[in-house]
Amino acid sequence: MTSSSSSASSSSGPAPATTSPDRVSRAVDEHRWPDVARTPRTSRIRTAVAERILRRTFGQLPLRVRLGPTETLGLGGPLVEVRDPAAFFRRIGAHGLIGFGESYMAGEWEAPDLVGALTVLAERAAYLIPAPLQRLRSVWASRQPAAQRNTPDGSRDNISRHYDLSNDLFALFLDDTLSYSSALFRSFPADRSLLAAAQRRKIDRLLDGAGVGLGTQLLEIGTGWGELAIRAAERGARVITVTLSEEQRDLAEARIRAAGYEENVTVLLRDYRRVMGTFDAVVSVEMIEAVGAEFWPEYFRTLDRLLAPGGRIALQAITMPHDRMLATRDTFTWIQKYIFPGGFLPSVEAIEEITAGHTGLRVTDRDGFGPHYEQTLRLWRERFTEQAERVEALGFDETFRRMWTFYLAYSEAGFRSGYLDVQQMVLTRPGDSA
Repeated sequence: MTSSSSSASSSSGPAPATTSPDRVSRAVDEHRWPDVARTPRTSRIRTAVAERILRRTFGQLPLRVRLGPTETLGLGGPLVEVRDPAAFFRRIGAHGLIGFGESYMAGEWEAPDLVGALTVLAERAAYLIPAPLQRLRSVWASRQPAAQRNTPDGSRDNISRHYDLSNDLFALFLDDTLSYSSALFRSFPADRSLLAAAQRRKIDRLLDGAGVGLGTQLLEIGTGWGELAIRAAERGARVITVTLSEEQRDLAEARIRAAGYEENVTVLLRDYRRVMGTFDAVVSVEMIEAVGAEFWPEYFRTLDRLLAPGGRIALQAITMPHDRMLATRDTFTWIQKYIFPGGFLPSVEAIEEITAGHTGLRVTDRDGFGPHYEQTLRLWRERFTEQAERVEALGFDETFRRMWTFYLAYSEAGFRSGYLDVQQMVLTRPGDSA
């Protein structure tokens, strides 16, 4: 597909962005969303540099980027309609990708195929910003705030901000298992009616990898809403499962009682670092993403301490390329600000290096299945969109709904592009015996 607007944008050069008012045109709760309700104050130079870079970048991408009513850039592809170019450039000039996400939350740009547009950007994430500016990342990019460090107290606050939003909210778009991690499908495209079965298939593979069966003493780090603990108890395991979310703890206990396994499963509101004892098996599903790079060595040392001789650990982890992990390790992101405070994704190489350098554990089996997460996220996003009125009835305003839509689409695009992957890993101590 060729550009639909080369004549409109080439005759007299790019039109300068008009001055944008401080307040966004769409009503935004200024108390709840202060950085969305107002466009940021920043220098004309930063805004101009951002605009110049973005115009050049958009012109080289398989997108159609419509800037206001008359100008379109790009080589053709998914449409990005920038309704307020001045605010859009100012936000990105002030706060980079955080500003990009906040501009969407404010309604300053739209994309009919949001996942498709974000996939184009995710596929080129490593070089969207020119190399000289990449080297100046520490100067222009925001640093992670100290308040989001994953100390024991900080972790509880960080987890609460996401997982204690509302059990009812998560129930609106998750399947009956209430599993909030990648499913494992038999075939594509995935169908929502098969999502619960695909979630149980994922759980069973993890339990198999950890060798969980009759009489196994199992530790689960990160309870979720209890489905894995129930599946393990069905196998005859005795389970200790820990979480920092009171909302999750309460509902997980109710679900475990309803399944008849309250004698087999104990749910603790406890930080993983404060768990005592040893266990035949340890399982953790997409919890390492909330640990924080600073605490990865402590996390794996804790797993090593908790694992009995001859035991096995099964982890499911979202991963990113090692070079991108190193480049973004200290950067404050939109996801950290609005979705997962304190979160950061590891690379496979980082996990292998840390376990080799700090523990007796080694990754002895690993399987990546990123396309399955793309499908899982698509089903969640579609369901969330269908449930918009019920989300609103729970007290979540339009800005929240746009934020959550952007988060799900952004994540789906990461897996569709291959920028993100999800791994199931088995860790053991080589030469160890029970």
